Amino acid sequence: MRLALPRWTGTLALKALAFITVMCCALAALLGILVHVSVTDQTVGQARDLALSRLADATEAYEAGDSLLPGAGVDPPGLPASLRALAVAGHRGTMVADHEGRPTMWAAGPADHDRALAVVVDYSQQARTINALDRAILWSSALAIGATLLVGAFAVTRVTRRLHATARVARRISRGDLDARVDDPRTKDPTRPQDEVAAVAAALDSMAASLQGKLLSEQRFTADVAHELRTPLTGLHAAAELLPPGRPTELVRDRVAALRTLTEDLLEISRLDTGRERLDLDAVSLGALAERVVRASGTDTEVRVVHSVVVETDRRRLERVVGNLVANAHRHGRAPVSLTVDGPTVTVRDHGDGYPEYLVEHGPQRFRTEGGSKGHGLGLTIAVGQAEVLGAELSFRNAADGGAVAVLTLRGTPRP
Repeated sequence: MRLALPRWTGTLALKALAFITVMCCALAALLGILVHVSVTDQTVGQARDLALSRLADATEAYEAGDSLLPGAGVDPPGLPASLRALAVAGHRGTMVADHEGRPTMWAAGPADHDRALAVVVDYSQQARTINALDRAILWSSALAIGATLLVGAFAVTRVTRRLHATARVARRISRGDLDARVDDPRTKDPTRPQDEVAAVAAALDSMAASLQGKLLSEQRFTADVAHELRTPLTGLHAAAELLPPGRPTELVRDRVAALRTLTEDLLEISRLDTGRERLDLDAVSLGALAERVVRASGTDTEVRVVHSVVVETDRRRLERVVGNLVANAHRHGRAPVSLTVDGPTVTVRDHGDGYPEYLVEHGPQRFRTEGGSKGHGLGLTIAVGQAEVLGAELSFRNAADGGAVAVLTLRGTPRP
């Protein structure tokens, strides 16, 4: 089982700062150790050479029978036992040890009768130098790490801010705002260095422009086709009305009516695509409107009014949205179909197979249906477009026990 980490640990800025911190600490530790070892070796080496030089002078004086210099003696008190054993064995050596509360450099060599001749050199100054160097390394490392973190945080946050701006634009584009652009200054000035973030921003802007161009072309084509079909369909409808009664005539009139409905839906979608629709506000009782829409649909739809409110909205557009939801439930779902009004929320539910996954995740798409459904996917597309004009929220989901559920929530302040 993997340990679930907090969401903030996944941010690029924190990862970059953690990496910078670890690398700075590792580099400071490495450099500090190298400097410490180098200076310590040099300092200890100088003290050792001095101690051995004094030991050589003391050995000459001892062998000549002269008095020993201060700091030299045979088996002096405080001589480390390991160093004395080395000297008694016939070798010379040095060792740093505390003597009388101070760091001391000892040098010892063999004397007669299993004794050791030793000299002591004060090592306090060298020890203080090494300690001061260690403190300086620690402070300088801390300051260097802090300064590096500040500079790194500034540089990383500049990059992450640009990435966040690019992500916000991408989300706006995914919601349908194809006018959104990153407009990174680096992409407009060829003299400035182009980094990876600028390349992503330029690619996103290019993609949005291409999508917008294709969508506008599709919208113009849809509007042109609908307008061009309107005139011949009017004539065709008039001609169909002149046909003699009979089954063939009914079939012709039915197909002409379906074609006219499709054309009117295309025209309505083209008007919604332009974004220039205007509201005709009026006080509307949701309960009464729901009952009126169901009566006009001629369907067997159960109306439940839990709590009816009066809202300021466009009556015609709201009837269009609710009517399309009811018609879609009967056309693609199964009975029983219910329409529930609870405050500013209108819910339409059927007991069919439910909405396709793409529709629940991304919303309805024109001219796309699945599962053998008949139709062009325009009814729900129009419902979503009209809901946006009304400033309402229309969502789609599938019920746990089966069936499709469409929920329309009107915004604004309802009146009881």
